[in-house]
Amino acid sequence: MMKIFDKTKCELGEGPLWHPIRQELFWFDILSSKMFHKKTPEQQPIVHEFNRMVSAAGWVNKNVLLIASETNLFLYDLNTRVEKHLIDLEKDNLKTRSNDGRSDPWGGFWIGTMGKNCEPDAGAIYRYFEGKLKLIISKVTISNSICFSIDKKYCYFSDTAKKNIMRIKLDSDNGSPIKNSEIFIDLADEVIAPDGSVVDGSGNIWNAQWGSSRVARYDLYGNFREQVSVQASQTSCPAFGGANLSTLFVTSANEGVEEKFSGCTFYCDTQFTGQQENRVIITQQ
Repeated sequence: MMKIFDKTKCELGEGPLWHPIRQELFWFDILSSKMFHKKTPEQQPIVHEFNRMVSAAGWVNKNVLLIASETNLFLYDLNTRVEKHLIDLEKDNLKTRSNDGRSDPWGGFWIGTMGKNCEPDAGAIYRYFEGKLKLIISKVTISNSICFSIDKKYCYFSDTAKKNIMRIKLDSDNGSPIKNSEIFIDLADEVIAPDGSVVDGSGNIWNAQWGSSRVARYDLYGNFREQVSVQASQTSCPAFGGANLSTLFVTSANEGVEEKFSGCTFYCDTQFTGQQENRVIITQQ
């Protein structure tokens, strides 16, 4: 069973990111337009508030993050709290917002969108690379699970509503997709719904499963291996962090449920080692 890392009850906790330089966990409450960060369970979180929904981030350097919002991608200085616009993200579509996202091994940043009311096929998955935003996957209902295989051959992603974890083959030189996506883990017959994922240093996929109070571990072939129980039913996204990258964190949501610990952020020690999150490389503009 996981322990509570932070007792803040997020309406929709998401986007956990362990910053390798700062050695602290960042995460979001999407629906309250807030970002949190802290180093240890004993600390109170530092809170950053925005004027629109924010959902995911990648690190650029010690003090600057790339953050995805419902209207754009922007750079954010943690010291000055100043934003610098990078590129629009479905800015003119008032029905969608950003959701899951992650930096890739080539310095790019992948970000998924979805309908604010989970409208079918309203979202998409994009890649921001070398100053340009490219559409990768269209007609996504709830974009999630963006992460990368340790051999850099695949990007994994899920559409939570369709209950599959997919993968798409990547060009080893620049990370661009070179084939159509395919089903990697088929959960269509399960009562669980795949939310966010992270890949550890052995190639295992750790998947938070919405509505099931758990994080599930699948091996690099897609076989289920174990589960970690969580004291909240709506687990949303895992991350590895800590000094040795062996601590598993997971966010959760209290949206629509009444549970003692729903919306809290959790952690536990594991026998596995995660991967350091990739740095986002920003092209001079």
